[in-house]
Amino acid sequence: MEDGDGGDIVEAPELPLEIIVYILSFLRASDRKEASLVCRRWYSASQDPRFQKNVTFCFPASASSLELVRSLGTKSRCSLIISQLDGFSISRSLLLEVGLCLGSKLESLALPGSSLTETSLLALLPRLTSLRRLDLRGLDSLFMSGAFLSREEQRQQVRSALCGLEELDLSDLRYLSDVTFNRLTGCTPRLRRLSLAGCHIAFEFDPYRGCPVGAVEDSSALLSLRNLRRLLAEQKSTLVALDLSRTSITPESLRTVAQVQGLVLQELFLQGCKELTDYSMEVLVKHQPSLHTLDISACTELTSRSVEAIARGLKTLSHLSLSRDWRITEKGLAELLSVSTLRVLDLSECLHVSGTEMVKGLKGSNAAGAQLETLNLKSCTYIKDLAVFSLTQLLGNTLRELDLTSCVNVSDLSVCAVATYLQKLEVLRLGWCNQITDWGLLGMVQTNECQLDSEKGDKGPSFTRTFGNMGFFKPPQLPFEDRPKLVTEDDLEQFKLQAGASLLALSRLQELDLSGCSKLTDSSITQVVHYPDLHHLSLSMLSEITDASLTSVARHCRSLTSLALSHCPGITDHGVAQAAPYLHRLQHLYLSCCSNITDKSLFLLARHCKRLRTLDVSTCKNISVTTVDLLQSQLPFLENIQYKFIGGTDLTLTL
Repeated sequence: MEDGDGGDIVEAPELPLEIIVYILSFLRASDRKEASLVCRRWYSASQDPRFQKNVTFCFPASASSLELVRSLGTKSRCSLIISQLDGFSISRSLLLEVGLCLGSKLESLALPGSSLTETSLLALLPRLTSLRRLDLRGLDSLFMSGAFLSREEQRQQVRSALCGLEELDLSDLRYLSDVTFNRLTGCTPRLRRLSLAGCHIAFEFDPYRGCPVGAVEDSSALLSLRNLRRLLAEQKSTLVALDLSRTSITPESLRTVAQVQGLVLQELFLQGCKELTDYSMEVLVKHQPSLHTLDISACTELTSRSVEAIARGLKTLSHLSLSRDWRITEKGLAELLSVSTLRVLDLSECLHVSGTEMVKGLKGSNAAGAQLETLNLKSCTYIKDLAVFSLTQLLGNTLRELDLTSCVNVSDLSVCAVATYLQKLEVLRLGWCNQITDWGLLGMVQTNECQLDSEKGDKGPSFTRTFGNMGFFKPPQLPFEDRPKLVTEDDLEQFKLQAGASLLALSRLQELDLSGCSKLTDSSITQVVHYPDLHHLSLSMLSEITDASLTSVARHCRSLTSLALSHCPGITDHGVAQAAPYLHRLQHLYLSCCSNITDKSLFLLARHCKRLRTLDVSTCKNISVTTVDLLQSQLPFLENIQYKFIGGTDLTLTL
C-alpha cells in the first residue's frame, strides 16, 4: 500500500496460516464457508483437520464428479452421498475412482436414487476398508435377481472389508429375502444400527407358501421374522438401534423381538406400525428398559395406557415421538414429563392434548421434571395461551426448539410469553396461528387479569400489565372489527423507545416459521425479524406484507439459506432487486403465486444468488419458460426448479 507522503508501495505482511486457522475457529461452519472464498490462503486455512469432522460430500454421478473424487484423496477421511448412479460407463468409472482414491478413507457411503448393478457395487465394496456406515436404501436393482453375494469368494472379500461396519440401512427394499439378507449381514458381524423400515417382512404368515413363518427353510422370496430374530441373537453384543418403521409388525412379533436373550436396545423406531397395541408397548418396556429413543408415531391403536407404561418403565428415556397417535389424551403426560432424562418430545397431531397435565408433570415436587430441549405441539388445537405461558416459564432454561404450528387458539399472549421466557430458542414455528398479530410480535399487548382468571379458575399464573419487561397496550377493538387495529408510526416510535418482550429478544433464532399468520404486516416484520444467525424463514401466505419486509429481512438476516414467500402478492421485482445483493448464501427460494414477480427477478437472482439450489416460481404469470431455461444454464448448483403454470397459462384448460 502507499504511505501518506505518496512514497513507495509497501506490501502488507501475510498472516501466518496458524493465525488464520485460529481466527476461523471462532466462526460457525456457515461463516467459515464464506471466509474460505476470500482467497486461496483462507481456503487452505478452512481445510484444517479441526474443521473437517463429519464432513459429507453430496453430488450426482457425472463426468465432472471424477475430478472431485480425485481431489478428495488428500483428505484423511470423508463421507459420500452419490445420487443417480446407474449401470453405464460414467457410473462404473466413478465407483472405480472412489475405490482407488478413497477406499481406505471413506467412512460413510449412501447411494440414493440409483439403479446400480451387482457387478459395480461388488467391485467397490472390497476396497472400502474403513467404512462404518452403508446406506443401500431403495436399491432394488441389487436384490431383484436374488444373486447378490451368491459366490463364496465374493462374500469373503466383502466380509474382510466390512468387518468394522456399524450402520446398515436397508430401508424400502421390496426384494430383500432371507437368503440375500443373510449373505449381506454375514459380512457385517459387528452392526450397531440396522434399518429395515418399509421392507416387506413376513412376521407370522408366509403368503408364498401358505404356512406360518419358520415352518420351512430360509425363503428366497421374502424376509421372515425368524431370520431377523436369528440376526438379533447373533449380533446382540453390539446391536443397539433397530428401525422397523412402516412394517406390518404385530404385537406378538414385537414381543419376540423384545425378548431376544441378551439384546439391549437403546433406540427403537416403530413409526407407522399400525397393528401395535398398548399390550405390546407394556411388553416392550418390560424387556427393553434401557431404551433412550423410542418412535411410535402414527401407531394409531395406541392410547394413553402406552404413555403410562413408557413413563413407568423407561427411566432413562431421552427422545419420544407420539406424533399422530390420535387416541392419546392428557392421561399419563404428567408422569411422562416427570422423567428427568426426557429431552425431546413430539406430540404433534395428538388432538386431545391441552398441556394441563404436562405442566403438572414439570411442576412435580418429588423430583426434577423433564429438561426438554425440543417440544413439538403442531396441530394440538386444544393448546391455549395459559398452557403456553406455563410451559415457557417451566422450560425457559432448556428449550431450544418449539413448534406451535396450527395451534389455532394461540394468540399474541403466547408470542410474548415465548419472547420473555425462551430467549435461548433456536427454532420457532408459529405457522397458521392466525390469531397472532403485529402487536404480539412487537410485544405490545394487554390482557385483563380477570379474563384469564375465569379461564384458569383460581390456579396458575396470571398475566398483568407488567408481563415481560415493559407495559403492554392494545387499542380496544371496534364493534364487529374483524382485524386488529393497524400499528401506526407513533406506535413504532414507542416500541423503539421501550425494551420489551418482543420477538427481537430471540437473538439466537436459526429457524422461524410465520407462514399463514395472515394478520401480520410490514409493521412487525420490518421491526423484529432481525436475526444474524437465521438460516430458514417462512413468510408464505402473508398477504399484507410488501417489498419493505423482503428488503428488511435481507438486510438483517444475511445468513439466510432458505426463504419462503409463496402467495405473497405484495412482493415485486423492486423488492427482489433491493434484497438479492444481500442474499449471497441463499440456496432455497419459494415464490410460487407471487403474481408481481417477472423475468426481471430471475435475472437478478442469476446475478446475485449463485448458490441457489431450489427455486419455485409456479403460477407466476409474468415469468417465461425461456428465462427459466436461461437461469438453469447460469446457476451451476440449481437442482430443482418448479415452474408449473407460468407465463399466464390458463389453469381451467390444464386442470
